[in-house]
Amino acid sequence: MKRPQLAAIVTEYRRYSHAQHIIDRFLWGYGWGGRHHHPPMDVVALYTDQLPQGDLSRERAKRFPSMKIYPTIAEALTRGGPRLAVDGVLLIGEHGSYPRNDKGQRLYPRYEFFQQIVDVFRDSGRAVPVFNDKHLSWNWSWAQEMVQTARAMGFGLMAGSSLPVARRLPAIDMPWGAPVGEAMCVAVGGPDGYDIHALEAIQSMVERRRDGETGVDWLQALRGDSVWKAMTAGSWDAGGWNPGLFQACICRSHQLQGGRPGFQHSLPAVEQLQQILARREQLKPGQQFPDPVAYRYQHSDGLKITMLLLEGIVEDFTFAAQLADRSDLLSLQMHLAPREVCNFFSPLVNHIETLFLTGRAPYPIQRTLLTTGLTAAGIESLWRRQQRIPTPHLDIAYQATRHSTFWNN
Repeated sequence: MKRPQLAAIVTEYRRYSHAQHIIDRFLWGYGWGGRHHHPPMDVVALYTDQLPQGDLSRERAKRFPSMKIYPTIAEALTRGGPRLAVDGVLLIGEHGSYPRNDKGQRLYPRYEFFQQIVDVFRDSGRAVPVFNDKHLSWNWSWAQEMVQTARAMGFGLMAGSSLPVARRLPAIDMPWGAPVGEAMCVAVGGPDGYDIHALEAIQSMVERRRDGETGVDWLQALRGDSVWKAMTAGSWDAGGWNPGLFQACICRSHQLQGGRPGFQHSLPAVEQLQQILARREQLKPGQQFPDPVAYRYQHSDGLKITMLLLEGIVEDFTFAAQLADRSDLLSLQMHLAPREVCNFFSPLVNHIETLFLTGRAPYPIQRTLLTTGLTAAGIESLWRRQQRIPTPHLDIAYQATRHSTFWNN
């Protein structure tokens, strides 16, 4: 069989960029299933929108002569010819020097790149599968259009974060058809960047609940003092969340910052968490931890969700859920290897291979459409001074795949 030929359309290709993590695995291979796996396909065309200091694209092209760099997206997809000349497209619009709008959203050109890709499909009279890294777009209507275009033109579209497919500790999934009442993710980072990772991690778990996904009715974002107030509210109905879920999450963390000198083995109280963020003398020069952020939102079937971004307190992603048919809480950590390894991109690339080999996304694009909308709603709520935002446009119902797709081999 002919090896599929791929084009990579990226914002920038430097060390630690998503382009490096993904494309390098296609070029060199990666560890998978106890052996070194070489993808049965080749990246033959590359377009880079920006060339930052430390750019790797030119060095990679010299090292791998079969991967040629082209000056435009259209030329990369046609490989300098008149028609589409690849079998799949990697769209990696993450990292790079791009402006922010008044709401604080980084205006990555994923939609604009997607439109140029689709123009080549139309001119060529055929389309091929596309992978879009992270959320679809910062603009909700553009994200909808991307999914509708893929459906109308009949090509596979896969998108999203590496978190849903990363290893888990313990290596468990949400039981299929479980009755989930409330869930939480506690994560590192801030909004418009790490919120999409946490939302995708949550959604990959709760989409397996009884009757599948139903959509989201509303979302409210909290920041700073509002988060601490919610932390002590004691329950969802009181404006907070189940304290047991928060405890279960931080007890799964491997990188919980200590409230006392020495080893951290005690359960920190809210006051201790606040003190951790207040101790500026421990920060490196120029470092500043952002205020904590929470997104509280409710699904149409009544499921209650809290996403907590606690930069400076945790440095990982943990999840907990209350199931109606069990007294104990289900909890786990989405395990991420250190930055120099970042092998949580390996299962993501493995699923991308499936997309290009079969023409079908291994999990529903509706997941990332929903999390894209939740990310935009969270930013909107923060911009509107933490107002509750009705989300009738997020009436996205779908059924997840029954087989688990996280890295458990």
